[in-house]
Amino acid sequence: MALKFFDKLSQNFIELLNDKDDYNVIIEIENKKKLFTAHSNILKYRSPYFRKELENIQQNENNVKTIVIRSSVSAQIFDVVLKYIYGGIVNLENVKTRFIFDLMLATNEFELHELTNKLETHLVDTKASWLKTHFSLIYRTIFNANNFKKLENYCNDIIVKHPSLIFDSSDFDSLPESALVSLLKRDDLQMEEVKIWDYVVEWGIIQNPTLPSSLEEWSKENFLTLKITLLQCLPLIRYFHISNTELFDKIMPYKNLFDEQLLLDINQHLVFPDRPFKSIILPARSFVVTKLPRRIEIPLELSTIMSEGHAAEISSWIDRKTINYSTTNIPYKFELILSGTRDGFAPQTFWNICLGHANTVVVAKVKGTDEILGGYNPLAWDNIYKGGVWGIWKETNDSFIFSLKNGDIQKSILSRVKRPEEAICFGSKKFQKVSGPDFGDFWLYSEKSNFTLDNRNCCENSNRYEKPIRTSLERFSIVNYEVFKVIKKNA
Repeated sequence: MALKFFDKLSQNFIELLNDKDDYNVIIEIENKKKLFTAHSNILKYRSPYFRKELENIQQNENNVKTIVIRSSVSAQIFDVVLKYIYGGIVNLENVKTRFIFDLMLATNEFELHELTNKLETHLVDTKASWLKTHFSLIYRTIFNANNFKKLENYCNDIIVKHPSLIFDSSDFDSLPESALVSLLKRDDLQMEEVKIWDYVVEWGIIQNPTLPSSLEEWSKENFLTLKITLLQCLPLIRYFHISNTELFDKIMPYKNLFDEQLLLDINQHLVFPDRPFKSIILPARSFVVTKLPRRIEIPLELSTIMSEGHAAEISSWIDRKTINYSTTNIPYKFELILSGTRDGFAPQTFWNICLGHANTVVVAKVKGTDEILGGYNPLAWDNIYKGGVWGIWKETNDSFIFSLKNGDIQKSILSRVKRPEEAICFGSKKFQKVSGPDFGDFWLYSEKSNFTLDNRNCCENSNRYEKPIRTSLERFSIVNYEVFKVIKKNA
């Protein structure tokens, strides 16, 4: 029988950590703004990272070694890490999810694998809503670290159903190679194979900006450069599940990228598609009909901008009622999918979160006034347009913009679309870092990539909508904005 007294042991080691008289290691965090003291024997036996660091550092005349942490780990994060190293305890109560995520990254850096795995599992199992909201950040971070297989699988399970989240994002060119390869390996990636090929080639060319812009000008060395860049990607394309026309038009111009046997088999497939090949034939990707993942519904009461009265009024406008619904008879649920104060005010965040959502209401609180401005878009927000101009107009007869009754604003203003062919503008990928939702006569825009930091948001009278929703047509800043998905009750 073994008697175990881990609680007391943990308490004693925490007391040792707090004892400043017997340390032999100093750890510098945040450019010497914070110093921690520790003991070399405990550090090296608990963390392979610190074992290697201590072996390479000479002690000073007082027999003390100094370790400088050069990463972005904060003092607050490192304090938790050090207490875990000594006491084996991490308290996650009353901490924000972003803190847990950053802590996981830090423990991975310090090779504390037990804690890293626990934190990763905790995020996947209990923080799904936060992970989806901050999807782009999560995705790129975990693949750069390349140690978070549960999160990688979680993210890829979403992306294979909605590949535009990554392939059509404005920072697709910075996608880590390991992330791209992991997606290409998936048999359930919901995208036509020839489009996958186009994106792979686009990604490879972007990694080599010195390549000629015209393929006709490419030399053998240029093709070799691209081939080396795409070495891990090329074997994962399902060439024999692309139509002959697309093979000829899209694949064959890059024939210099292929090994001799694959090129022979592709040429044979163009002429004799029923003959067997020597090349490895990957299975066709399986396509399924999917719906966008539902976000956890957040009650309207948690909005800092909208009231039940506002929701009743907007619902009436959606249904073109001449008399407003009462607050007890609102036929729609208003699901808060984006809050600036919660998710941030970067324009790209709007596109990352609202992509694919239709029937949405955008509301913004103007800085320094009681004004609440907004718009209703019945169409699904889309960011696939890649043109060099501002964006592409989408047509609808059902959109409208508005100013809501609030504070000193005694009456709401409704302005329905007047030129349906220019009702909603979907910004091109080039401009999504500065441009958010755009209703033609009302839009959010920031050259500082934060809608609250500059006076660039705008209401104008360009006759796309019936009338202005704001007395002053000067540009303005906002203090918050929110996006709601409007869902028919009992639907």
